[in-house]
Amino acid sequence: MPGLYFLSDLHLGLQEPQAEQEKLERLEKLFSLIREQGGALYLLGDILDYWMEFRHVVPKGFTRFFCMLSGLVRSGVEVTWLAGNHDFYLGSFFDDELGVKTCYGLQEVRYDGKLFLVAHGDGLGEGDLGYKLFARFIRNRFNLGLLTAFHSDLSTALMKHFSLLSRKHKKVDMRAESTRLLDFAAALARERDFDYFVCGHNHSERVQALHDSGSTYVNLGSWIEGRYHYGVYEQGQFRLEKL
Repeated sequence: MPGLYFLSDLHLGLQEPQAEQEKLERLEKLFSLIREQGGALYLLGDILDYWMEFRHVVPKGFTRFFCMLSGLVRSGVEVTWLAGNHDFYLGSFFDDELGVKTCYGLQEVRYDGKLFLVAHGDGLGEGDLGYKLFARFIRNRFNLGLLTAFHSDLSTALMKHFSLLSRKHKKVDMRAESTRLLDFAAALARERDFDYFVCGHNHSERVQALHDSGSTYVNLGSWIEGRYHYGVYEQGQFRLEKL
């Protein structure tokens, strides 16, 4: 049976050109593997470090990635993208032009008799009220309309600024594992049955069993520190791999 593949926190557009080139080359390698093996790909947020979508304009900077993504879809791979706190709002460009399904928040995926709960991770669990209010503000349709009414250069600059604010909101040690998402998954496992809770956001890869419930917590880590992890479920096993 083909596998399920999971990626998060690439933050394309954040780093210097050499690091960005390396990320894209690793991504091409992974996309080639998925095409050969078959299956589906879930992008669990913060794939881009910022994004502002307009009705008639596509911001530059991600053309190679979009071509790679479109090619993967055209090869028959189903791609689903869950918005993170850096790719603030994913509009119709991805669905209509690239064939990528976009969604927000916690999603359920049933595959091979297993139930996967997948999310980026932002806004889940207790606390972080400031971010939750910010996300409501930035994704409000009226506010999005105001932003897209500005000149595209100005709106994109604002998105980069919001991205910087989101990064400053996190702890200095990006790889320090916050317990918020782990605690959220553990509490969820006490309330309902699922097999895997898969997320990103914390930038710290981790696979951990949740009590004796039979559920497993998976954090996919980040690509911004040269650790090119991805998750794959195949042949009844979930594992983290590194490109």
